[in-house]
Amino acid sequence: MSAFRPCGIVTLTTDFGLEDPFVGVVKGRILTRFPTARLIDVTHAIPPQRPAEAGFWLARCFEYFPAGTVHVAIVDPGVGTARAIICVAARGHALIAPDNGLLEPVVARSPDCEIYELSAATLAALGIRAVSATFHGRDIFAPVAAELAAGRLSPDALGMRRAMPMNEPPAARAATEAGQAVSGRVITIDHFGNLITDIDSSRLTLLREAHVTIGGRVIPYRRTYGDARPGELIALMNSFDTLEIAQTDGNAAATLGLGRGAPVLVWSSPLPVERNPL
Repeated sequence: MSAFRPCGIVTLTTDFGLEDPFVGVVKGRILTRFPTARLIDVTHAIPPQRPAEAGFWLARCFEYFPAGTVHVAIVDPGVGTARAIICVAARGHALIAPDNGLLEPVVARSPDCEIYELSAATLAALGIRAVSATFHGRDIFAPVAAELAAGRLSPDALGMRRAMPMNEPPAARAATEAGQAVSGRVITIDHFGNLITDIDSSRLTLLREAHVTIGGRVIPYRRTYGDARPGELIALMNSFDTLEIAQTDGNAAATLGLGRGAPVLVWSSPLPVERNPL
């Protein structure tokens, strides 16, 4: 694992939305402790109480930031309970989140990472005592992120080292049938209505050619959106190297009537639709 050397950047990924003051308050709390911090919003539009979706995006986004960035991810259905708060030190970055499986995709893609559990002693040493049972983002995550980003606290000083595995996120894991088919699920839907799956290109290397089935329909595989006719449903690898189902000049999710959790099958031989195991 490369050493964590803070660069002063803090990113935020939450399910808070922007209608309420929660995001602004978290930022204010960070800046109170570290006034020169540079704050970047990754997204605050994670669907409420879906840590697996936050982890999916964070695992694919964090390395586009400079080494030394602190990434705060708060999708926390268990806030106020005995669930732990953890920090994953991976590839020169520090990522902090509830211990609810959110960071499991980061760990899976960074086998040399280190995991630390935030201790009560560390909170006391930082003067963090009055903690709301419903807003740990303000009262715990923000000040801890500020201390990490300022270089006054290191990941290994947060608490005890944790062994893997962590809790598994509440989402079905993709399964592969060697050399014949790869199955997965829709993880998220973007602003354009594209259905984004948990199937990375690395899982398709054994397939001779790609055919995609979703919602009982066979979708042609294309290299880019421009290779499709207007209104055509297509499958392609997006900019995050993840299979998505799109509709040119349209909304694939609305056209197919599908959403998060919909099963997807990628196969390499012309299986009849009626044999589709989905």
